[in-house]
Amino acid sequence: MSGRLEGKIVVITGAGSGIGRCSAQLFAREGASVVVNDVNESRGRETERLIEEEGHQALFIHADVCNPESVQDMVRQAIQHFGRIDVLFNNAGISHVGAIHEVEAEQWDAIMNVNVKGVFLPSKYILPHMMERRSGTVINMSSCVAEIGLARRAAYGATKGAVLALTKAMQVDYAAYGIRVNALVPGTIMTPFVENYLKTSYEDPEAAIAAIKTRQLGGELGRPEDVAYAALYLASDESKFMMGAPLYIDGGATFGKNA
Repeated sequence: MSGRLEGKIVVITGAGSGIGRCSAQLFAREGASVVVNDVNESRGRETERLIEEEGHQALFIHADVCNPESVQDMVRQAIQHFGRIDVLFNNAGISHVGAIHEVEAEQWDAIMNVNVKGVFLPSKYILPHMMERRSGTVINMSSCVAEIGLARRAAYGATKGAVLALTKAMQVDYAAYGIRVNALVPGTIMTPFVENYLKTSYEDPEAAIAAIKTRQLGGELGRPEDVAYAALYLASDESKFMMGAPLYIDGGATFGKNA
């Protein structure tokens, strides 16, 4: 690897699987020391183990991104261990299928908690450290569903639209401190989470996959590494002129349409 993140300290939420794990491994290979966060301890520790087996630095910290005390404790541990935080990747998230009239109030609260509050809290407690150093990068995970509208994704789309708007607002507030805030906007990525969701939400998962593929111009689903490499670019100094911007990794789903 080329050391694109050499010496950087990175916190990745939801790093126990999928895009989070892939990004954590890639960032470590590129020279970063990675704080691996996940609410699932066994998955998080597995990511930590995989990174350390390759000879890189990782620290697993169990924390619930919806809980202020838990997030504050994670930040304290990260600062105590590594001395600073250069990059925050707000990756943790959950999904939900249903039109508005099908969404129960507790389901709405749950997805809002993880997908929006789970961006707010790590940002709230890490940004002051970045402000003090007048340097830092925040990457927020949005989705192309925030842009295109998708059947029976009302709650999920609302959360990802909120993340996109929050990204722009954050950038205005923190630009003066030398902090960049950008958003990833992926299409459907074949992660273990998506595989399980397809199996449990559709009678015919294979037919569902075929239908989802038609939304993307290339006719294929994305891979975790597709998003991880985009995250790497935003985390690196190569993207120093990107501020408050969405980066699309969606196979053409947002702006394209098959004839």
